[in-house]
Amino acid sequence: MSNFSEQTLQPWQVDLPTYADPQSQALIQRCLAGEESAYVALYNGYAGMIYRLCISLLQHREDAEEVLQDSFEYAFRRLDQYDASKSAFKTWLYRIAVSRCHNKRRRKWLPTFSLSQLIQQGQDVTDSDTPTPAETMQLTEKQQVVWAAIQNLSGKLRETAVLRYYEGFTFVEIGHILGIPTKTAESRMRLAHNALRKALAEQIER
Repeated sequence: MSNFSEQTLQPWQVDLPTYADPQSQALIQRCLAGEESAYVALYNGYAGMIYRLCISLLQHREDAEEVLQDSFEYAFRRLDQYDASKSAFKTWLYRIAVSRCHNKRRRKWLPTFSLSQLIQQGQDVTDSDTPTPAETMQLTEKQQVVWAAIQNLSGKLRETAVLRYYEGFTFVEIGHILGIPTKTAESRMRLAHNALRKALAEQIER
């Protein structure tokens, strides 16, 4: 085992590509060499976060599970095409998953944010607590107001807002995931934030 580790890991340690993660890179190389246990390890390392993304976009457990499996099947078939000099492996997986969520989406998005945070001028916010489908049935009145505002955003603005607010990606990463320039991601986020703040402020004034 020690000989295998030295032979497999040493090249990546000497000259890592720009976005390479040594552990993931080693697993990828083992997968490409046909080692089944490496596929399992790679799946276990990323499945949780990809499922969280899918459930937050689709809000349907069975759909999210199906997209999760489909995303990894696609990624594993094209693992030799992943380029660590262009993006992190996580970003590459998220891009695949978002694309499949687009194809699978049957329900509206339901991210929940803090009402008081969203209405503050120019403030970027983060909400890391993804509600389960059961929890979405018990949303507070304020969260329902947020959901009503989210519904009125275009699909492009909704997905950008979720990746930024919900998943905490940088604009560069969002650009990689959605296949758009960084400046476009920033522009969409400004539009989404301003639209949400305006809609929520109007709700408060009523």
